Amino acid sequence: MKPSLSLGLLFCAAALLAAPVLAQVAPSSPPTERPSVRFSVIKTSQVAVVERLLVPDGSYTKKVGTNFSAFLVQHNDEFLLLDTGLGDQIDAQYQRDMPYWMRPFFKYETPVHSARQQLDAAGFAPISKIILSHSHWDHASGVQDFPQAQVMVAADEMQAIAHAGGGGGSWVSQVGNPSIHWAPVAFTSGPYKGYSSSLDLYGDASVVLVPMPGHTQGSLGVFVTVSSGKCYFFIGDVAWRLAALQADAPKFWAASLIVDNDAAQTLDSLRQVHAVMRQYPEVSVVPAHDGAVQDALGYFPNWVK
Repeated sequence: MKPSLSLGLLFCAAALLAAPVLAQVAPSSPPTERPSVRFSVIKTSQVAVVERLLVPDGSYTKKVGTNFSAFLVQHNDEFLLLDTGLGDQIDAQYQRDMPYWMRPFFKYETPVHSARQQLDAAGFAPISKIILSHSHWDHASGVQDFPQAQVMVAADEMQAIAHAGGGGGSWVSQVGNPSIHWAPVAFTSGPYKGYSSSLDLYGDASVVLVPMPGHTQGSLGVFVTVSSGKCYFFIGDVAWRLAALQADAPKFWAASLIVDNDAAQTLDSLRQVHAVMRQYPEVSVVPAHDGAVQDALGYFPNWVK
């Protein structure tokens, strides 16, 4: 009996010693959840433009639809805008800062339905965060419609904002108000999809900002990965039409001369987007003004998710 009792005690002791070891070898970890992310295209106005000005080898007579849009992004419980489109005060801004000689080339159709108007009508609370691809007049017009918002721009874009003038660029009437809450972006998150630096806004790779200078000194692009796992790349004005990107071709030289801060650098940024399209064919590229691309996505209150 004694040997059996000793053997039983030995087995019990061994079991007690083994239990914590097993717990350390196979710890339980909580499952990771994909954030809830979706976006909607808010078209504030449009204009028909001669195709040749937007696409290399395009027609000199055919006109194509060009949008002035903001993009509403929802990340879990937060809503933010990528660009603002044309805002409530665009008519007064245009009269003040668009030179008469440029008005035949830079137009918009009325009435304008600003992002603020559309969001208010749908019952959305005021937006608390705006990301500008750059500070040109047709992207920043609505900044002052959201006076409480933090406005994120690449740090290099603050130079253009500080020297805003008129014409086809940044306007004092839109970005000159000292009460605007500017938040300069530093790209501190490391490489992303071929870009050497980025900013992972939420730390979950759902909204990632990358530098793409040229059109302006501080132009940036934004990757948005929605809840389905589909990734969209918002590229501002690196190119105006998807067809130009697919051809890996620059803007029409006369248009580039007027609107691009550095044409050669803009072409470098365009080619980097083209490289993303080749390496990551599952990514959908969204130029800021391409009416055909945005028509296919649908407009607010439609959601892409």
